[in-house]
Amino acid sequence: MSSPVWLITGASNGFGLAMCLHVLRAGHQVIGSVRNKTKAAPAVEQINQAGGSVIELDMTESQSSITEKISALGRIDYLVNVAGYSILAACEVITDNDATLQMTTNFFGPLYTMQAVLPVMRAQKSGTIVNISSGAARDPLPACSLYSASKAALEAASEGLSKEVAPHNIQVLIVEPGNFRTNFVGALAEASPDPASVPPHYDDPVGMVMRKFLTVHQKQPGDPQKGVERIFEAVTGTGMAGPLMGKVTRLVLGSDAYARMKKSCDKWAGELSLQEDVALSTNYE
Repeated sequence: MSSPVWLITGASNGFGLAMCLHVLRAGHQVIGSVRNKTKAAPAVEQINQAGGSVIELDMTESQSSITEKISALGRIDYLVNVAGYSILAACEVITDNDATLQMTTNFFGPLYTMQAVLPVMRAQKSGTIVNISSGAARDPLPACSLYSASKAALEAASEGLSKEVAPHNIQVLIVEPGNFRTNFVGALAEASPDPASVPPHYDDPVGMVMRKFLTVHQKQPGDPQKGVERIFEAVTGTGMAGPLMGKVTRLVLGSDAYARMKKSCDKWAGELSLQEDVALSTNYE
């Protein structure tokens, strides 16, 4: 029996590259995707030398283009949607171009990759889709409204999809990482406006959050290698996270993410209990 085949987007750096290399070390087959092989040459070389392969795939491509490229790959056992980015800005000043690019990259692109792999997974009667989200989807911060919206959309689609494909033995896992020591914050700085440009009436809290984000580059507590190990374990049913397989919809990674999600869930549970009578009062008598 041939080893499983993984398609991992965003393989040029960070979680995507680390995931490719970890999976290859486990003896599985890997197809990594990058936007541009020339610009991602160091990552492409690492993946190729480790025994994997790389294709060019941009999350902003059309649905038909993404479908054509993925359909040509044949068997896919695991799809891991890592590709994504964030901008920081006050909601009021987000431009049409920024909104479109953010939603296309973080939501529509992954949506199209999922749609592209589902026919072959259904035919195989097996498959796993992993979508890398963020705690921002469930606990949006100031300056993160657009990014949070893109990840919340991805999570909602993932949850709905998981119920649709369960009868076909296809699993969907949402991963919510905290602050890991990747290039995410560095890319954030490039994509976002200068914090000094934030309108004075939004400096507190938008400007404050932006400045705080930009100071943590390479100081994040999360180890990407440990993060990808837990993801691999959770979807293959092995190691420390293996017992979670099929039992959790979301995999929370990082002590900071765990504390943030617990606080958010506790807050929502408290708000829900306050409004029980109001909620139940709106039914017909």
